Amino acid sequence: MAEMSFDDFYKVPDLKFDIHKLKNDLDKILERKKFKSPGVTHFGAISLNRVPNDQSSVEGSNVRGKYWTIADETGKEVSRDIDIDESKYTELVPEFEDTYFKEVYETLKNKFKLGRVRLLLKEPRSTLSWHKDPEPRLHIPIVTNKGCMMVIENVAKHMPADGTATITNNKKFHNFFNGGEQARVHLVACVLEDPFN
Repeated sequence: MAEMSFDDFYKVPDLKFDIHKLKNDLDKILERKKFKSPGVTHFGAISLNRVPNDQSSVEGSNVRGKYWTIADETGKEVSRDIDIDESKYTELVPEFEDTYFKEVYETLKNKFKLGRVRLLLKEPRSTLSWHKDPEPRLHIPIVTNKGCMMVIENVAKHMPADGTATITNNKKFHNFFNGGEQARVHLVACVLEDPFN
């Protein structure tokens, strides 16, 4: 049997955020904004950044973005949604200005070339489609449980909510499932420089 490899999960060294501040300020944000369900079942998103002065950049298809999926028994890969110029997402959404998320965003922006940064909700007992994205994603779990797993190809991994960041190779087919009975929330950033090449 082949040895299990977690090569598609890159834990960022020397980067750790205060998980208590993240949880407290998530509660503060949820008093101001609700998770929008951008046409995907059991999934919600709140955008942290946007294209400057462009409200439409945080609505509808712009919240989802382009991905490829295998939709049925034919096994044929099909694309969904629209191309997004991730590099244009450079402005923090105003509701986050007085929160710890501003510090997190600035820290990440100084360390990585980022696109969209979102808070992503996965409802209990639900999964995403089997899909791949145009770029890797950086995850900072905020609320999670042992039943939350990211699966990249045939490898499943739980990412704990301990303030650390993991970059996942979303250019490979993957999904995320929440097998627990509480909602899962991750801060997820599109990373425009690929550490997996």
